[in-house]
Amino acid sequence: MKKIAFFCWVLLIALTAQAQSAKKLFKEAEGYFEEKMYSQALELYLAGLKLDPENPKANFNTGLCYLETAYKEKSLPYLKKTQQIKPDIHKQLLVFLGEAYQYNHQFSEALKQYQAFLNTMEKDDPVASYINRKMFECNNGIRYMKDPAKATINNIGSVINSKYADFAPVISADETVLVFTSRREGSTGEELSPEDNQFYEDMYISYKANGKWSTPRNLKEINTDQHDACVALSSDGKQLFIYKDKQGGDLYYSDFDAINNIWSKPQSLGDNVNTKYYETSISMTSDGQTIYFSSNRPGGSGGLDIYMSHKTPEGKWGEAVNLGPSINTPYDEDAPFIHADGTTLYFSSRGLAGMGGYDIYRSEHNEDGTWTAPENLGYPINTANEDIYFVLSADNKHGYYASAKEGGVGEKDIYIISMPPRKTVEVASQIKTIQVKAAAPTVKTVEMKMQEPIEINSNATIVKGKVIDAETKEPLIADVVLVDNITATQLEEHKTDTEGAFSTFMPSGKNYNFSVQKEGYLFHSENFDIPEAKGFQQFDLVVELKKINVGSKIVLRNIFFDFDKATLRKESTAELENLLEIMQEMPKLKIEISGHTDNKGSAEYNKTLSGKRAKAVVDYLISKGIPAERMRSAGYGKERPIAANDTDEGRQLNRRTEFEIIGK
Repeated sequence: MKKIAFFCWVLLIALTAQAQSAKKLFKEAEGYFEEKMYSQALELYLAGLKLDPENPKANFNTGLCYLETAYKEKSLPYLKKTQQIKPDIHKQLLVFLGEAYQYNHQFSEALKQYQAFLNTMEKDDPVASYINRKMFECNNGIRYMKDPAKATINNIGSVINSKYADFAPVISADETVLVFTSRREGSTGEELSPEDNQFYEDMYISYKANGKWSTPRNLKEINTDQHDACVALSSDGKQLFIYKDKQGGDLYYSDFDAINNIWSKPQSLGDNVNTKYYETSISMTSDGQTIYFSSNRPGGSGGLDIYMSHKTPEGKWGEAVNLGPSINTPYDEDAPFIHADGTTLYFSSRGLAGMGGYDIYRSEHNEDGTWTAPENLGYPINTANEDIYFVLSADNKHGYYASAKEGGVGEKDIYIISMPPRKTVEVASQIKTIQVKAAAPTVKTVEMKMQEPIEINSNATIVKGKVIDAETKEPLIADVVLVDNITATQLEEHKTDTEGAFSTFMPSGKNYNFSVQKEGYLFHSENFDIPEAKGFQQFDLVVELKKINVGSKIVLRNIFFDFDKATLRKESTAELENLLEIMQEMPKLKIEISGHTDNKGSAEYNKTLSGKRAKAVVDYLISKGIPAERMRSAGYGKERPIAANDTDEGRQLNRRTEFEIIGK
């Protein structure tokens, strides 16, 4: 009996000590909870509940803490237990339980909790509108989960994701560049953020080669000791858009210096974009002429709205225009992403028919300036949690976003979505189906490969590749220039990187002069005539630049004549100006302009026509002040083919205008 009494006494002491220890933990946790420092409070509550698992207030507050974190679904068991132990602990327990069930996609059970709470309310209670909205979301969730989208979602992997929060991924159109925001160890800020005791946000960059992502590099040249978050990347991966906490929240941009492999100091997007209110997200069309951004400035539909702005002739962003009620609601719309096709807008909304929090939607821009009714991307892309900052590759195959999912690498991870097919569009898989007015003179000089046919609805063309010296085969840093031949307007100019690599994006519906230029070399040009609704295309080019030596010659692929005529068309202007520039910069240079044809027609006719066309180019240069004695024209007709004349492709190659150096 004495032994039993002693054992009971020891047990009582242990239980008392355990209860006191739990009480101490709960008291400390409550201090953090009242200060809204939920992560710190949660850690202490969980430790205390191991000692005192039946404590109703600790269970309740643990559930509320989880509702304030990225892992909202983990609130459910604690709130259920609270209801079992002390159902009258809080008048809105049923609401919190409804939210917990909703985050776990148990929508029918969530509806029961919301309805039970509604039954206790007065009809004019302002909370009723919130509950009705939540019930609307649950009914949407039931509908979307019955007919899920054929999409698969996979973690991008531990090379990119860390044990910390990694989020806001942005990609180049061809998926070779990835920039994202992370709160991992090693951030530029030396101390932890006082807001939540975590590392400051920094931006990181990774490159894909041979299907694998490189180890992310901290963008130390533009990260500061405060929060720095990326919000968009241009289609070619050369311009990065950044959110900064300035006068509320402003948007900045930084340009990539390919030679020094660094990003420039961020610059503000200007007063038409940034205001004293919040501007949180942005996306730019592939031609660089239009931006879409979110702002909560006065005059909108309510909360954050999506606006657009066009670039002015002076290179600044013009007046912001609200996209209107087709897109914006009285709730928040954020994270716009304009696809590479220039017409499909993806964005997140809290006000449309979603499953809870932000859902991702898609809308098409009509020719009359209106937008189609937004389409929910469906489950499992959308969930009952916050689904935001979605971006999509140019070929529509892969989407990227961040989410806090069970089994992830860290708190919030970046995921890649294999997107469901939308509409089958025929895509050329052979060179003969590509609408290029003049192809390469030899396979050796320019190699073109097309992607295999895929199911897409994307009107976009990517041209990427490498620039090398024609003799040494060494990579060259050169200027890549893109011009609209119809308007003779330069659309883009950027340098290749130190490896000679480049990537250029071309929206459908234009005739392009694509040229590569470097001092001391003849320029190289290609023509891309891309009709509307062509579908996604990718060209891989190896451009060999030839040094300016006697005997060097190039094909002028953007010199155009009408059928059976020798009058230069206006689309030739940009190419002629490139030629003129060489002649002006090298006043001792002597050249021959030659015309060539295929084998159709008589030899005499072809020689005469080709000669007249060559002379038209020389006459243009003379009209611009180039002395006639520095130039000669020649028509060779069908005498000098560079390809067989038994195919359309071969004949197209043979119909050309050439430029050759004959003295310097």
